[in-house]
Order: sequence, then C-alpha cells, then structure tokens
Amino acid sequence: MAMKILEDCISCGACEPECPNEAIAQGDTVYCVTTDKCTECVGAFDAPKCVEVCPVDGCIVPDPDHAETKDQLQEKYNKLHV
Repeated sequence: MAMKILEDCISCGACEPECPNEAIAQGDTVYCVTTDKCTECVGAFDAPKCVEVCPVDGCIVPDPDHAETKDQLQEKYNKLHV
C-alpha cells in the first residue's frame, strides 16, 4: 500500500529528501506521493521515513486505494533499485 499525503500538509518539504524511491514531489498545494514508486520504505527502512519526519501528526497515511502486501512492496523496491 502506498502512502498518501493529506490536505493537512504544510508543504515544509521534510518528507521529499527522505524517500528512498524518490516517490514524493511538490504538488500544487501539498506534497504528493507517486504510488508506482512508493514502497512504504519496505526494502530500505523499518517504517515509512516520510511519516517519521513529518511535523504534522496524521498527515501521511496508508492509501487504502493502493493496497499491497509486504512481499509486493519488496518486489517493487527491488525493481526500482536494480
């Protein structure tokens, strides 16, 4: 499941450089996650780094529209980092 950045985002930019897959980018008003690249940091870290560094609690959450198993996320990570 990819992560999703909610409208509570203050556009501080803390999350973007922390993403090991370069899945986060500045949007029109808030930062956005590219679901094809987001692995919830599976393969790189124990937990999503974007959530850890975000100063707004609850701003970055799992996206229920893009559910994936840990194995699927690991496979995606492996393909991104060949």
